[in-house]
Amino acid sequence: MRKSHTDIEAEIAVIKKSLSELGHMHPGSVSMQKRARGSEYYQLSYSAAGKGHTHYVRPGDVDEVREAVANYRKFRELTNCWIELEIAFAKCRREGASGSSHE
Repeated sequence: MRKSHTDIEAEIAVIKKSLSELGHMHPGSVSMQKRARGSEYYQLSYSAAGKGHTHYVRPGDVDEVREAVANYRKFRELTNCWIELEIAFAKCRREGASGSSHE
């Protein structure tokens, strides 16, 4: 079933609201690493501007960094969905203006 202009606009509004409620963001992932002598530490790994980066994460900051990484993933999901909806909205506008169903 096809979505109407109004349905698409409503979904976009929900996405915009969800985006505005996201907290701090950071790309990447947090993982536990082992040192040669057996101790463990947390590391944040990510790519930015075409370069890979890794940073040590203090044990007390792990939860905060994981939340920022989760927020970034949610940001990407929401923006991808928004783009798909904008494409569908534009298609509806074109079809409404021309009265045809060509893509």
